Amino acid sequence: MAAVNEAEIQAALAGIAVPGRDGDPISLGMVSGLVVKDGNVGFSIEIDPADHEVMEGLRKICEQTVHALPGVVSVTAVLTAEREAPQAAPQAAPTQPDAGGIPGIGAIIAVASGKGGVGKSTVAVNLALALAANGSRVGILDADIYGPSLPRMLGLAGGRPESADGRVLEPMRGYGVACMSMGFLIEEDTPMIWRGPMVQGALEQMLRDVAWGELDVMVVDMPPGTGDAQLTMAQRVPLAGAVIVSTPQDIALLDARKGLNMFRKVDVPVLGIIENMSYYVCPDCGHRAEIFGHGGARDTAAKLGVDFLGEVPLDIEIRETSDDGRPIVVSHADSPHAQVFRDIAANISAKLSGGTAKAPPKIVVD
Repeated sequence: MAAVNEAEIQAALAGIAVPGRDGDPISLGMVSGLVVKDGNVGFSIEIDPADHEVMEGLRKICEQTVHALPGVVSVTAVLTAEREAPQAAPQAAPTQPDAGGIPGIGAIIAVASGKGGVGKSTVAVNLALALAANGSRVGILDADIYGPSLPRMLGLAGGRPESADGRVLEPMRGYGVACMSMGFLIEEDTPMIWRGPMVQGALEQMLRDVAWGELDVMVVDMPPGTGDAQLTMAQRVPLAGAVIVSTPQDIALLDARKGLNMFRKVDVPVLGIIENMSYYVCPDCGHRAEIFGHGGARDTAAKLGVDFLGEVPLDIEIRETSDDGRPIVVSHADSPHAQVFRDIAANISAKLSGGTAKAPPKIVVD
């Protein structure tokens, strides 16, 4: 059966009447971000926030209509509000964020960094695999919508998730770890040109419309910085804590402190800081060089009153195994580098044991 194409999807959506408006989602310009890969379809429907309840019905009809097309495996449609909602009257109660957790998931931790280029995704993947090696049931969510890298790092590039009912996706699995990423739904070299609300909708659906099953812990690989994805996770998900990844040099630590303080402002516990690319040991002569400096993350952790979780060396095997889809924790399980990740994972598990995730806070911007 031939795969569905964008023109067929747009034609199907053009036959749907929008409640209360004269037209269909296509002619009214409501459909954006259409993505089609191997029969998996995703798109956004832009609405006025005041029409959310009515438009939720439209969203379901759009999903059902597209799913009925030949060649469609799964459909994910999200509602996005591109315009400001009307200001509420002074006496009206403010809207509260969803306080519900994700069924079956014990704890959710965010692996974050203040800037790109510090090896955060490599740390997140090896940390997830280390947690699994230590006996936990683990999932990992790739929240870096603009630069998804987990499919390649877990050896799942080119794979695609399946769906029994066209709505709930089955996560992909790499080395026993459940994984979901936007990288499964788009071509690897396709840029994601999405606005903030579309990113937020995609994150929520990858969390809540995926059959994660029973997990002890979910690791979320966050995009760098302190933008929409971080605020969405902090506001809409009961995070048990955040782990900050940084390299030792001052400029990276400056951004790491910003990321750490952002989580503190939204009442997400910071579990600690990891210093990546901490030092380099020559494989030929054994000489140790501290290329980016050394110990900066440990000092920063002490100054900010958080735990220092460990230091990961700059090593070609860590880089090569990640690029090849064979992370060092599983491909060189007995190596000292793999042991570093398992020790950090054990430290994090100890912090999580006996604790419960807090309901997400309401974010107030002064």
